Amino acid sequence: MEIVEVTEVTQALIDAFVKLTPQLSSSNPPPSPEVLAEIVEAGSTVLFAAIHEDQIVGALTLATYRIPTGLRAHIEDVVVDGDARGMGVGRALSEAALDSARAQGCSTVDLTSRPSREAANRLYQRIGFVQRETNVYRYTL
Repeated sequence: MEIVEVTEVTQALIDAFVKLTPQLSSSNPPPSPEVLAEIVEAGSTVLFAAIHEDQIVGALTLATYRIPTGLRAHIEDVVVDGDARGMGVGRALSEAALDSARAQGCSTVDLTSRPSREAANRLYQRIGFVQRETNVYRYTL
């Protein structure tokens, strides 16, 4: 398996998100080629893809942003194809994101994960993520 930083939108990437997105969210459609291009071209996001046997089997987005107290990083939309689970894809994607955040000068990386995603939560804890004592709020626009 290979983890790559996506630098261009290809048909393989588009097709992968058509397959992967429903495994991540039942309420959101796959991103359009234009949205994928925005992600890939943005200076504040890095899209990682896991490739196994010439197929994209997972993806992760690392978002970084500067605030008055420093450079922050957040891992978003981690998804591994059901057929590739248990192969270390999630760990490899997460470690690539952590390496990237470190190289950019971030001192911390945050992520959120639904409690129902038990395997993912165990993975994040094994990697070294620590559950924070905080309230997470969302305002729907």
